[in-house]
Amino acid sequence: MLSTEDLFAGSKLSFNIEIPQNILTPGQSATDALEKTPCVKMRPLTLADLQLISRAAKENDNLLGVLMVHKSLQEPEMTIAEVSSLHLGLMQFLLEQVNRISGLSMDSHDLQKHAQDPVAKAAFLLAQEFGWSPQQISELTLGEILLHLEMMSAREVSV
Repeated sequence: MLSTEDLFAGSKLSFNIEIPQNILTPGQSATDALEKTPCVKMRPLTLADLQLISRAAKENDNLLGVLMVHKSLQEPEMTIAEVSSLHLGLMQFLLEQVNRISGLSMDSHDLQKHAQDPVAKAAFLLAQEFGWSPQQISELTLGEILLHLEMMSAREVSV
């Protein structure tokens, strides 16, 4: 059985993230590359971090990413203004790393596994058939999803 300490262990980790030279300085030739691979130290985000960040960013997706990188970045320490001044390629790379170390991203195997989920398949069929948005489908109960799927299959049989 896992202990409370075991469950919190992942949130206390730090990761040295190597930044590829072409990300750090796009357009720089290989001969101009640094001898040592540049890296930053980042930590995973916690649920409390995400709640605070989402409240602070509200509906501003750009600020959301900046705050996520800022909260995760341990070394070098940067202000929010400095993080928001990073070039887009570096910002995207750092945000991908935050998502990866925080367990928010999926690899292709996980993505394929979730795509095979019966509820995901049903949502896809309903979106195709009725033009419903993911928001509309997420508001349906499992019973309503099954009812609509049954009506779709009954209609196909009678045609």
